[in-house]
Amino acid sequence: MSWYVYLLHCADDSYYTGITTDPKRRLHEHNEDNNKAAKYTRARRPLKMVYFDLCDSRSDAASREYEIRKLSRKKKVDLAHSMRNELDGL
Repeated sequence: MSWYVYLLHCADDSYYTGITTDPKRRLHEHNEDNNKAAKYTRARRPLKMVYFDLCDSRSDAASREYEIRKLSRKKKVDLAHSMRNELDGL
Protein backbone atom coordinates (compact mmCIF):
# COMPACT_ATOMS: atom_id res chain seq x y z
CA MET A 1 0.00 0.00 0.00
CA SER A 2 1.27 3.46 -0.90
CA TRP A 3 1.48 6.15 1.75
CA TYR A 4 1.74 9.89 1.22
CA VAL A 5 2.69 12.82 3.39
CA TYR A 6 0.83 16.03 2.57
CA LEU A 7 0.78 19.71 3.45
CA LEU A 8 -2.43 21.77 3.52
CA HIS A 9 -2.67 25.54 3.37
CA CYS A 10 -5.50 26.70 5.64
CA ALA A 11 -7.83 29.69 5.28
CA ASP A 12 -6.14 31.40 8.25
CA ASP A 13 -2.80 31.18 6.38
CA SER A 14 -1.47 28.38 8.61
CA TYR A 15 -0.25 24.97 7.45
CA TYR A 16 -1.31 21.45 8.43
CA THR A 17 0.71 18.29 7.76
CA GLY A 18 -0.63 14.73 7.69
CA ILE A 19 -0.30 11.28 6.12
CA THR A 20 -2.76 9.26 4.04
CA THR A 21 -3.11 6.51 1.45
CA ASP A 22 -5.27 8.72 -0.81
CA PRO A 23 -4.45 12.47 -0.93
CA LYS A 24 -7.51 13.45 -2.99
CA ARG A 25 -9.93 11.64 -0.65
CA ARG A 26 -8.21 13.05 2.43
CA LEU A 27 -8.42 16.63 1.15
CA HIS A 28 -12.14 16.12 0.54
CA GLU A 29 -12.56 14.76 4.09
CA HIS A 30 -10.75 17.76 5.56
CA ASN A 31 -12.97 20.19 3.63
CA GLU A 32 -16.32 18.51 4.40
CA ASP A 33 -18.46 18.77 7.52
CA ASN A 34 -17.80 15.34 9.00
CA ASN A 35 -15.92 13.73 11.84
CA LYS A 36 -13.10 12.54 9.57
CA ALA A 37 -11.49 15.97 9.42
CA ALA A 38 -8.76 16.77 11.91
CA LYS A 39 -9.92 19.04 14.72
CA TYR A 40 -7.27 21.60 13.71
CA THR A 41 -8.59 21.91 10.15
CA ARG A 42 -12.32 22.04 10.95
CA ALA A 43 -12.12 25.71 11.94
CA ARG A 44 -9.70 26.67 9.17
CA ARG A 45 -11.59 25.83 5.98
CA PRO A 46 -11.32 25.99 3.06
CA LEU A 47 -8.10 24.04 2.74
CA LYS A 48 -5.86 23.63 -0.27
CA MET A 49 -3.33 20.85 -0.73
CA VAL A 50 -0.03 22.51 -1.58
CA TYR A 51 2.37 19.57 -1.31
CA PHE A 52 2.36 15.79 -1.22
CA ASP A 53 5.05 13.14 -1.51
CA LEU A 54 4.87 9.38 -2.02
CA CYS A 55 6.65 7.35 0.67
CA ASP A 56 7.70 3.69 0.76
CA SER A 57 5.78 2.83 3.94
CA ARG A 58 3.53 4.25 6.64
CA SER A 59 6.58 4.52 8.88
CA ASP A 60 8.48 6.54 6.26
CA ALA A 61 5.46 8.81 5.75
CA ALA A 62 5.17 9.41 9.51
CA SER A 63 8.88 10.23 9.72
CA ARG A 64 8.60 12.69 6.83
CA GLU A 65 5.49 14.21 8.44
CA TYR A 66 7.49 14.82 11.61
CA GLU A 67 10.30 16.46 9.61
CA ILE A 68 7.86 18.78 7.81
CA ARG A 69 6.10 19.75 11.04
CA LYS A 70 9.44 20.94 12.44
CA LEU A 71 10.17 23.17 9.43
CA SER A 72 9.93 26.93 9.72
CA ARG A 73 7.02 28.65 8.03
CA LYS A 74 9.33 29.94 5.29
CA LYS A 75 10.55 26.44 4.50
CA LYS A 76 6.95 25.16 4.37
CA VAL A 77 6.10 27.95 1.91
CA ASP A 78 9.15 27.00 -0.19
CA LEU A 79 8.07 23.36 -0.11
CA ALA A 80 4.56 24.34 -1.25
CA HIS A 81 5.94 26.45 -4.10
CA SER A 82 8.08 23.54 -5.28
CA MET A 83 4.88 21.68 -6.29
CA ARG A 84 2.72 24.58 -7.43
CA ASN A 85 2.08 23.26 -10.97
CA GLU A 86 1.75 19.59 -10.03
CA LEU A 87 -1.34 19.92 -7.81
CA ASP A 88 -3.83 21.41 -10.25
CA GLY A 89 -5.99 18.28 -10.25
CA LEU A 90 -6.64 18.20 -6.49
